[in-house]
Amino acid sequence: MGVGHWVAQHLLIPPLFIMKEQSLDKPTVESGVKWFVIVNPISGSGRGLDHFPQISKLLRDNDIRCEAVFTEHKCHATELTVFAVEQGYRHIIVVGGDGTLHEVVNGLFIQKRVAPSEVTVAVISVGTGNDWIRMYGIPTKYSAAVRAIKEGYTFLQDVAEVEYEESLYRQKRYMANVAGVGFDAAVIKRTLQSNAKGYLGAWGYMWCLVRTFFKHKSTGIKLWVDDRLVYNNLLFSIAIGVGRYNGGGIQQLPIAVADDGLLDLTLIRPVHWWNVVFRIRRLFNGSIYTIGHVMHAQGKKIRIESSPEIPLEVDGELLGETPVTISVLHREVRVIVNKSFLDKIK
Repeated sequence: MGVGHWVAQHLLIPPLFIMKEQSLDKPTVESGVKWFVIVNPISGSGRGLDHFPQISKLLRDNDIRCEAVFTEHKCHATELTVFAVEQGYRHIIVVGGDGTLHEVVNGLFIQKRVAPSEVTVAVISVGTGNDWIRMYGIPTKYSAAVRAIKEGYTFLQDVAEVEYEESLYRQKRYMANVAGVGFDAAVIKRTLQSNAKGYLGAWGYMWCLVRTFFKHKSTGIKLWVDDRLVYNNLLFSIAIGVGRYNGGGIQQLPIAVADDGLLDLTLIRPVHWWNVVFRIRRLFNGSIYTIGHVMHAQGKKIRIESSPEIPLEVDGELLGETPVTISVLHREVRVIVNKSFLDKIK
């Protein structure tokens, strides 16, 4: 019996949970509401600032009332989200990338005025990876993204609570898309270092991915899914998520469902470079699990320990390191989606 089959057969069946109703047949955002717009001016190498006049005009032309504020430092979007909710806003537009959305989602959980699901979040993506919007068919074209906001169709998606180690203290964040331990986090680390030195251009992430692949070494990992040990061996990388895409379009979790109350996992065992190079298309077309060194699992709670400790990234943000515990929170954030996405899942 292969390791992948063993993992699948030894996962616990998740317990029943209270379902929050999805509204798939009609818009849930009333016309005339006022939106709080959080703009990350440095997102997408400055596109947030350069393109916002065009985005602002599109919002006005579509009669979308809004107040815009620009972020000024890291985690400022989190602070602005807390402020907006405290001021009575229940609709927030993110003009930024996956990292900006990550900060906004964390702000929703920090504030205690209302439940996170009572605030509707929309994204006009100006980032580089744009992985979260791919899940919901939200266009990168600004006019189409604004039209989706005007139409007002929403979806309650799962998020995950991530606990990790940083500077010898336990920390907590909330994940809107995908987290990575091992190779994924090493790529983010190299990308950030190269960005800081001004080395990267448009293909910077892919260049860092290739360089890291040839340098990264597998690590001894213990993995628990729903409190059951399912893996104890060398592992190259792990991706955990409620979304399907990361790394600028790689379908590392191709069968993830964003509201099923489960975390999807992709485990990559030690792999030689030729096993990837000749199967590179499978990383992008949703058939990653046909690669022999790749396994799939699902569960509501994930715990990862390693020796030595290895870094963690969440939604493209480099955080702390192992040990890591990730728990799903079912249908906790309401997001604007493209109507075509809802038509597909009805």
